[in-house]
Amino acid sequence: MVTSAQCLKKYGDPTKESNMILWDVPAELEIGIIPKKIYCNKDMVKPLEQAFKNLIQRNHVKELKTWDGCFNIRQKRGLSSMSLHSWGIAIDVNAAWNSLNKTPTLSTGFVKCFTDVGFDWGGTWTRKDGMHFQLAKI
Repeated sequence: MVTSAQCLKKYGDPTKESNMILWDVPAELEIGIIPKKIYCNKDMVKPLEQAFKNLIQRNHVKELKTWDGCFNIRQKRGLSSMSLHSWGIAIDVNAAWNSLNKTPTLSTGFVKCFTDVGFDWGGTWTRKDGMHFQLAKI
């Protein structure tokens, strides 16, 4: 699992935003609630693009109810380390149904759309975070 220390080492101070881009989501991947432009780390574009393609091809788009963000410089909730959202390598979806420390509601098929292309899912962690997907490697 990628840590904030690893992000700091690879990407540096998140307030500098040196690895961030405004990604124009391709028209064929515009899935209702997904923004047309996503401000994220450049390392997120290819995996996120493939995850969106998987949602479409595997018929899991209807499960995507809300887009709850990517880039947000902040500490992890209730902890002192920085959230990986600070470097734009994590996203949250369907937050209202998958809040921290609750049993996640996302289907296995939906989750695999992301994990098959290089994301870790917070729904399998000891401190469950079912809304959260982050790059598994940087």
